Amino acid sequence: MSGPALEVLASQGCQWSATGESVLVNSLSKVRSRPLPARTDYLYHPYRYRTPQGDMTCFFRDDRLSDKIGFEYATWDSYDAVSDFINALEGIYTATDDSSDPVVSIILDGENAWEYYPYNGYYFLSGLYQALQSHPFIVTTTFSDCVGDGKVTIPDLDHIVSGSWVYGTFSTWIGNPDKNAAWDLLVEAKVHYDRVVASGQLTPDEYQQATRQLSICEGSDWFWWFGDYNAAESVQSFDRLYRLNLRNLYALLHVQAPESLLQPVSRGSDHTDAGGAMRRASE
Repeated sequence: MSGPALEVLASQGCQWSATGESVLVNSLSKVRSRPLPARTDYLYHPYRYRTPQGDMTCFFRDDRLSDKIGFEYATWDSYDAVSDFINALEGIYTATDDSSDPVVSIILDGENAWEYYPYNGYYFLSGLYQALQSHPFIVTTTFSDCVGDGKVTIPDLDHIVSGSWVYGTFSTWIGNPDKNAAWDLLVEAKVHYDRVVASGQLTPDEYQQATRQLSICEGSDWFWWFGDYNAAESVQSFDRLYRLNLRNLYALLHVQAPESLLQPVSRGSDHTDAGGAMRRASE
């Protein structure tokens, strides 16, 4: 999330966006001279970020509860996990200001957690939704309904720090030597793309194919995987595919691919958390 990104979303008619708790912490800390108060005083409601293109409502997830689903509850008895989750929500309700119902945003890599649960999370999810459905004051909702019902306090957020839900930074995608090397390869390819396109050498069909191929090479998940904290087998598969896609781009541009694309960018590790498919919100 970032100010410019929210402006783009607002210009396309989007009404809300969501990211990690650490982005909110960094944003609030940036404009304060004193430490932040307790999480219950700032986390459990959305914020309004005003852009020239329109207002955006920003939700910030509860990192602790979201990561419990993503990384911890899979090893728990499903009844205990559901009880722990409901108790945490009740504790948040008790601890927050009585003047407004707290909004607890639970967000995680949607499809990736369940393979680590017994029966793909069937017992945990069944128990959780039954407990939520029958609870006297916990109500499930969507972000769109939350924005539209007019019942939730939405204070302004005047400043937002650029970052992601992972650590509140972009370190999952850039900064590591392997990730930076992959970006360097992409930048070099983009320079060739710009030069060839500007020269007018490509037919309309060739231009369309090359532009689509460049978009594939620019996908953020390539850079997610590179680094020594992800599983070697997955990293090496993504590494081969990434370099193949760059070579395909050069072929579409009728340019000789550099020799560097024949060498691996990243090799990965044998020690990973949840296979590298998910990342915790904090280190």
